[in-house]
Amino acid sequence: MVGVKAFTSPRTSPHLAQLRSGFNRILANSLFYQETCCGPAPCTTCCHSRWPQFQKSTCSRLFYTLLHVGTSAVCCLLLSRTVVEKVWGKGHRIQMPLGICAHLFGNSDCPMLSGSGAVYRICAGTATFHLLQAVLLVHLHSPTSPRAQLHNSFWLLKLLFLLGLCAVAFCIPDEHLFPVWHYVGICGGFAFILLQLVLITAFAHSWNKNWETGAAHDCGWFLAVLLATLGFYSIAGVGAVLLFRHYTHPAGCLLNKILLSLHICFCGLLSFLSMAPCIRFKQTRSGLLQASIISCYIMYLTFSALSSRPPERVILQGQNHTLCLPGFGLSNMGTQTPDISLAVLSAGIMYACVLFACNEASYLAEVFGPLWIIKIYSYEFQKPSLCFCCPKTVEPEEGNPSDSPGPTEQESPPTQVQHLSYSYSAFHFVFFLASLYVMVTLTNWFSYEGAELEKTFTKGSWATFWVKIVSCWACVLLYLGLLLGSSLGSSKIGFS
Repeated sequence: MVGVKAFTSPRTSPHLAQLRSGFNRILANSLFYQETCCGPAPCTTCCHSRWPQFQKSTCSRLFYTLLHVGTSAVCCLLLSRTVVEKVWGKGHRIQMPLGICAHLFGNSDCPMLSGSGAVYRICAGTATFHLLQAVLLVHLHSPTSPRAQLHNSFWLLKLLFLLGLCAVAFCIPDEHLFPVWHYVGICGGFAFILLQLVLITAFAHSWNKNWETGAAHDCGWFLAVLLATLGFYSIAGVGAVLLFRHYTHPAGCLLNKILLSLHICFCGLLSFLSMAPCIRFKQTRSGLLQASIISCYIMYLTFSALSSRPPERVILQGQNHTLCLPGFGLSNMGTQTPDISLAVLSAGIMYACVLFACNEASYLAEVFGPLWIIKIYSYEFQKPSLCFCCPKTVEPEEGNPSDSPGPTEQESPPTQVQHLSYSYSAFHFVFFLASLYVMVTLTNWFSYEGAELEKTFTKGSWATFWVKIVSCWACVLLYLGLLLGSSLGSSKIGFS
């Protein structure tokens, strides 16, 4: 408006101002602009108007999570032979059109648009998408920074960019993609597993330390600790009984019996060490609550591993029977039909843990800094809280005017430093690792050739089985190191 009046006559200025105001009003109220978020307006344009209680960073985190769920679902659909056959009506492999293939590669050896190759390429585009944003958002500490708009805005453009990365990945020949990207995926998958183990042990450690702080002075918190401990041990115990019942058989399944017995012994050992006097002398807040949580996680990893192994076949009474997996009972036609419900349940829990790790790691990275993996274990709680995993020492994004020390600083809130509610760079980097983890998990880790979704759920894979078993053992070692290691320096930061 000021610029218009500077070079127009007074007679024409009101007319131009009215036109400009109408244009801005049309642009602001444009359905396309609000729904697609194609401009620099943050995601509050899309969701904050409908859910005012959500901050723009919360909306962004939700959108990125839904985007990752969507790409993972597409990978599952393209990996499923049943879905591909029903949709395309031919075979279980979708070939790139020969005209496009000849133009891009100069021959007829085209990459497949389904199967493990499609999963590798879609996850390659998704991982690259998050890695680029992680690099561009390094050392970002204020939500008002221009770089923060890259995380919270331009949703349509970012979606098109993601689709472009996936399209470029489909233009890479198999002989150039698989040898390199396979090892990148393996390394990223193991790194994400390690991150998950750190988060679950830190979660158990923080929960126990927080509630033990209250239990030392209040009977109510002591009762809460007792009930939570009994609840987790009950879940672990029931899980162990069900695993013995459904994943073992008197005629076979020796490996399952050995692993189940070994892991139950691990749970007992960790529980004993958590209450050992020599441990409690160094870690006064050590208790059975954290051991019960770790025991539940060990039973889950055992269940996930046993549901991922190939079945065992033996001859009983002259008939060939499939053992060591539930649901392989005889049907009315005399054939054994597998039940994939437990495998689907295991995959659902696994993906829920993936999303938890992606969001929790970015929050802890902002609270404790780059060395959050070490500092989280030495954090000392000043008072108990039900929201123990979300310290309130971080200021909200919009600033907190009530924190001003006196009336003379009434004008300071607009200029005071604002903080992120979670680390944007760490958020995207963990999603980068999660994309690689999903990629190698769906394609059976080391044996990706000929991977199919149905085979993953019904026939299993020894590679996936041993990866999960080793992850369980790594969790035990990590928790043992936490108990037996020297006491870390105590942080005096408390809850506000």
